[in-house]
Amino acid sequence: MQGPRRKVKVMLMMTMVFIFIVVEVSRNVGKGDDNKSKVLIPSKRFWAKDVPSNAYWNLQQQQLDYINNHNLENLNFTIEDVPNWLNNTVTQDSCEPDLRVTTQVKNYNSLPDRFKDLLLYMRCRSYPIVVDQPDICKDQPFLLLAIKSLVPHFDRRQAIRESWGRAGRLANRTVVTVFLLGNAAMEDHFPDLSKMLEHESSMHRDILQWDYRDTFFNLTIKEVLFLEWLTTRCSGASYVFKGDDDVFVNTIRIIEFLSNLSDAKAKELFVGDVITNAGPHRDKKVKYFIPESVFVGAYPAYAGGGGYLFSGQLAKKLHDVTRRVPLYPIDDVYTGMCLRKLGLAPEKHKGFRTFDIEVKYRDNACAYNGLMLVHPRSPQYMIKIWTWLNDPALNCQ
Repeated sequence: MQGPRRKVKVMLMMTMVFIFIVVEVSRNVGKGDDNKSKVLIPSKRFWAKDVPSNAYWNLQQQQLDYINNHNLENLNFTIEDVPNWLNNTVTQDSCEPDLRVTTQVKNYNSLPDRFKDLLLYMRCRSYPIVVDQPDICKDQPFLLLAIKSLVPHFDRRQAIRESWGRAGRLANRTVVTVFLLGNAAMEDHFPDLSKMLEHESSMHRDILQWDYRDTFFNLTIKEVLFLEWLTTRCSGASYVFKGDDDVFVNTIRIIEFLSNLSDAKAKELFVGDVITNAGPHRDKKVKYFIPESVFVGAYPAYAGGGGYLFSGQLAKKLHDVTRRVPLYPIDDVYTGMCLRKLGLAPEKHKGFRTFDIEVKYRDNACAYNGLMLVHPRSPQYMIKIWTWLNDPALNCQ
């Protein structure tokens, strides 16, 4: 009998000690504070009321964030619960001009035509592909080179084919090259080169072309369409280089870099010449001008669009997340926005020189030997550098 009684006594003592501690803590909270007896009341509500942004792109992002809010999935959430200013949300694939922007963007009428065109068709992400290469990745390449080009840039494409973009086996790895094109529209004063492009495509079978107007602001469309093509036609590619048609790429050095990556590093690889602490240009004379009525805020870290490298595993995630980020008129910034939405950031690599190298080194073959990318270079210079780097007599020790 003594055992149970002892247990009861111990439990009573522990309970009394606990009560004593609670009382003492309560008495001593706020000691030395003149206002200890006052009850602290928050000055404003914890949950802020949803307020639409004054900038059109930011408003679109708010809409998508609200619609894709997974916290609402487990609630009795209906369309009536959406704030009034979100009720006008439309499907992103609609390719009819959205005339509402003419009143939603406060200075719409004074914007340059390129902005009006962007805003009217910002919802549209689906354009038919008119030239496809459905079997180009049947061997699941180690490296896919995807080059942004324009219809008239035949000389650039041919120089790439004859130098750093030569498809086939390189450094014992399979390399596939594709060129990404839209339409050379008459309103942009391009000559009709459609027959030449047909001939080029039939010869090389490396052209991808979509039926949309190929302009600077539509490079983001090219990004989205390419990611869709990549996930459906070339999902087996281990790595992807995406860049402009006026860069020189040391493909051998890139393959060497990729071949030495750890599995963990390769999984979400995204490297390039990373730009940080940047924001929109407000000078109308600058090519990258963005008015405050379209976007406010700072840019995320992003890799310069001259060229960057990412893993095939990350490509699928990028494609999926583009549905949750409104189109932005600067494609490399847009890709940075998509990475941020994934909780990722691009990694800076000193081998990517999108702002060129010093003039005194530009004719030095060894200056290119350790680099991955240099921008810009003419078609003739691409072939010249490639010849230097493939010279057996080159000694850069």
